[in-house]
Amino acid sequence: MTEDGTGLLTIGELARATGLTVRTIRYWSDEGVLTPVARSAGGYRLYDAAAVARLELIRTLRELGLGLDDVREVLAGERTVAEVAATHVAALDAQIRSLKVTRAVLSTVARRGSTAEETALMNKLARLSAAERQRIMEEFVDETFHGLDTADSDIRSRMRDTAVHLPDDPTPEQVDAWVELAELIQDPAFRAQMRRAAEFNAADRRHDTPPGASMWFVKRLVELVGPARERGIAPEAPEAGTVLGELLGDADHAAVLERMKASHNVRLARYRELIGILKGTPVSAHEEDFAWVVAALEARAGR
Repeated sequence: MTEDGTGLLTIGELARATGLTVRTIRYWSDEGVLTPVARSAGGYRLYDAAAVARLELIRTLRELGLGLDDVREVLAGERTVAEVAATHVAALDAQIRSLKVTRAVLSTVARRGSTAEETALMNKLARLSAAERQRIMEEFVDETFHGLDTADSDIRSRMRDTAVHLPDDPTPEQVDAWVELAELIQDPAFRAQMRRAAEFNAADRRHDTPPGASMWFVKRLVELVGPARERGIAPEAPEAGTVLGELLGDADHAAVLERMKASHNVRLARYRELIGILKGTPVSAHEEDFAWVVAALEARAGR
């Protein structure tokens, strides 16, 4: 304390009492968060004993990441610590989400060995707003179903909604999945594949459902092909022909192959897998069964 009997403290004495540096205390004082109560005859700033507790609060708030404006408002009684903390939590949450996006993009860049142009595109896609993601998906769905049977309305709604809503706290895998999905659904070749599958589905409602389209067919396929694969039967093996016979009967194999290639191929399987990642739900375990049937039919095409 000063020797003039006032009981006031110099900046040096405050520094020794709190463990803070003189420079830090002087900076906070200059910024108006620690106002001196008086000045000495030599013009030095003097502080009362309450300044020690005030400095402890300032240090705590600063260590928690609050800016000086927030600290100033708390000390002035304009806002409570709880109010400032709630605001800061929201800001931190936004920062964390942004960092997760950054991490996901960098992870993808490292894995793919991406060029500067690809990196810029991925970063842009990952940071799209919910409205922008919605627009991209709606354009994709509208192109897929344009002019087809309106009975597809439920499918359209599900497709529009399932892929565009990233969780509030997305995992790096989900952000990565959205980036890949956004690239995929904007690819004209993939859009053509989806359009072809939608046309098959629309035709099914106008005619008797052919082999390769009904739920019964899917169930039967899983029952027959799963065990065949477990036994190690390759699609081109003679035994595969027996499985196809049980599955398809006397149906036109070429027609079934065309249908299945439209709705079950590598890119469509990846599309479904990406949707599953975004929704946090498991992907169908039967994609390999469908791929086996396609391969078996292709092995016998033209015979």
